[in-house]
Formats: sequence, C-alpha cells, structure tokens
Amino acid sequence: MCISPLRLADIQFCCLLLYGLIIDYHHLNFCLGVLGASPVEIEQHLEMGRKLLAAGQLAEALSHYHSAVEGDSKNYLTYYKRAAVFLAMGKSKSALPDLTRAIQLKPDFLAARIQRGNILLKQGNTQEAREDFEAVLSPWDPESREMRAECYIRLGEPRKAILDLTPAARLRTDNRAAFLKLSRLLYDLGEHRDSLSEIRECLKLDQDDKECFAHYKQVKKLSKQMDSAEELISEQRYQEAIDKYESVMKTEPKITFYTTKAKERICFSLVKIKEAEKALDTCSEAHQRDPQNIHILRDRAEAYILLQDYEKAVEDYQEAREFDQENQEIREGLDRAQKLLKLSRKRDYYKILGVSRSANKQEIIKAYRKLAQQWHPDNFQSESEKKEAEKRFIDIASAKEVLTDPEMRQKFDSGEDPLDPENQQGGGGGGEWPFGFNPFQGGNFHFKFQYN
Repeated sequence: MCISPLRLADIQFCCLLLYGLIIDYHHLNFCLGVLGASPVEIEQHLEMGRKLLAAGQLAEALSHYHSAVEGDSKNYLTYYKRAAVFLAMGKSKSALPDLTRAIQLKPDFLAARIQRGNILLKQGNTQEAREDFEAVLSPWDPESREMRAECYIRLGEPRKAILDLTPAARLRTDNRAAFLKLSRLLYDLGEHRDSLSEIRECLKLDQDDKECFAHYKQVKKLSKQMDSAEELISEQRYQEAIDKYESVMKTEPKITFYTTKAKERICFSLVKIKEAEKALDTCSEAHQRDPQNIHILRDRAEAYILLQDYEKAVEDYQEAREFDQENQEIREGLDRAQKLLKLSRKRDYYKILGVSRSANKQEIIKAYRKLAQQWHPDNFQSESEKKEAEKRFIDIASAKEVLTDPEMRQKFDSGEDPLDPENQQGGGGGGEWPFGFNPFQGGNFHFKFQYN
C-alpha cells in the first residue's frame, strides 16, 4: 500500500487516534483504509474477483484483487490469485512478482512454484526455472519431469533431459509427444537404435501419427545404413562400406555426429585398402570435427605410415596416447611408428626401390629389375663410381630380398630390419650385403647378374 499521497496531518491524526486521544468517525474511516481492510471486506473482494474472473471481466477482477492485496499483504493466496488474473490477461511479467511474494510467504506453495517456473522458462531463465521445478518434482509426476527436461534441453544438457523424459513418457496413457521428443534427443546424440525403439512406442499408441511416422522413416533409414556399413567392415568389404557411409552423409547431412562418424569410418576403410592420400584427407577432415577422437588419430597415423611420413605418424600416435594412456592398441602403434622412424633414418627398403608400402610383389620385382640394371657396377668405369654403384646395388638387392619375402616384409613393416645384424641371433653376417656375402669384394671382378 502506498501512503505517499496522504497528508502528513492526516497520518499524525491517525496515530493520535490509535492512542484513543481523538475520536472522529471521519478520520476513523480514513485510518481504517490505511491500516487495512477487515477480513470480511477482504473476503468480499476475493469473491468478487473470482466471479468477475470467471465471467471474463479481467480488469474489474484485477481491481478487486488489488484491494484484497492492499487489505492483507501477508496472505500468500491473495498474491497467487492476483497473479492468476495477470496471467489470464497475458501479463506474465506482472504476475512474476506476485508469485515470488507468494512463495516467500509460503515456501512450500508448489502451485506458485510451477507457475513461476513456467514463466521463467519462457523468459529464458532456465537455471532459475529448473530450481523451481526441482523443488516441486515428484517421481510420479510426468508434467514436472517434462518441465525439468525442457529446462535441461535449453541448458544444453540433453542426456539429463532424457533421464526425465524416459519415465515421463510412460507415466501417461498416451504421451506421444514425450516419446517423439525422447526419440529426437537420442537421434541427435547418435544413438539411432535407441531412437528407433522410442519412436516405435509412439506409433504403438497411434500408427497414423504424422510427426512420429515421419521421424520413424528417417531414423529407420539411417539406422539401417549404419548397421549395414558396420557389417560390411566386419566382413572386410571396405569399398562397399565406404559407399554405404557416403549414403549415410546424404541421408543425414545436418547432424554433426553422423557426418563425423561417417568420415571416421571412411578414413578407417581407406587405410585398410591402402588408399593413403584419400585416407589422409578424410582423416584430417574428421580430425577437425572431433580433435580428441583416438580412432581418427590412429587411422591418420596409419595413413602417414603408408605415405612413409613416420614423423607425422609418431605425432598422431603421441597425441592419441595423451587422450587415452591405457589403450594398448595406441601404445603398440606408437611403438611401431617410432621403430619405423628410426629405421627410415637408416635404410628404408620401400624408398630404395621407389615403391609404396602397399606395393605388391610384382611391382616390387619390376622396380628392382629396373634399378638393378641401372646401378649394376659393370656399368661404371671409375673406381669411385663403381664403389657408389656397389653400395646402391647392395641396397637394391637387400630391398628386393626383404620385400619379396612375406615373413621378412612383415618384420620390416612392424619396425624391425630383418637384415640388421643387431636384430639377428648370433650377430648375423659381416656387412651390408644380405647374409654377409658381398660378390664385389676381392679386387678385380666381372659379375654377371641374373634378373630373376
């Protein structure tokens, strides 16, 4: 109640009246207005407000509720009822202070908390709204759970929203809206199988529900494509898996999870079929989308190994290990990449022959024959040229020896040089020629090489 318009003399007069010093009925009536209406008058105002509200006469109803509040500022119900009129008039901002005052007077007044929570949620004050909903939440109240779930969604915490929506969807006899929302949340998180299960629950309630059916078709199509792609990978049908994941990106181009997942698995498959350049591009794009994904880092490291860029491979494996120090596959990959880097600084048989790590035996022999003919010592005249040619020829022959023998090649690919004396039991041979034999030692020679 505002007393600023009152004349000071009238207020003083009222104070004297309280002490029984002055009796004047005119001033008595005035003072009763200042000090508050009687309980009967307040009840009359509330009753008139209720009737006018029911009749749709909102302005008149509000006037009576104003009088009721002014007459009794300690009654939480008068504030709550006036807030109801404000809400009916579409004035939620005006209703908010009354609801807050009602809660202050009666902290366990759940109806006021729910109404205030709704207003706060619409205003975007999600944290405050969540506090109100949590204060009234009952484990068996679907409405409260759905309200809190909406708060979590707006706060960017979809998994917490799912925890509330999962029981809420089943606490009503027909809660298709909750099943649809739950399915969409799961779908956006990449959990397409669970999303499919929830949307089927919606269709069980009404198979003709348009929204549920449209979402069901999308989820079913995507889920089928992803499951099919993974099955193809398990069967080592990598090119078909790549094609299938390309289809996934066309089916769902908007949600980051699916496009990133598709890029990740395409990267993996390209490495498996030794398409190193394409794998590197795809893996790098996937890495930009998901920088802490150890599988992407692992696969890109393997692409670098195929390209014989061992330093980059080591860097990727080291980065992956930072994110998961206990992963055995990453530790083994890093160890192998480090060994290959060490070997590359000594003798890289693939580089010697100028072939890729994915080269087959026929390609290796073809490269060997060409280089062996080019660097055969008989082709050179001066002593210095012959020595250089001899060294190159020995390396070429060693490379052919290792890379055409499956067991030796596997050892080399694992980071171990099978011709390195340090890696051979008993010390191995006595020089750079395979098994310690050098046909060019011993002075004058004429060597006829057979290109087999």
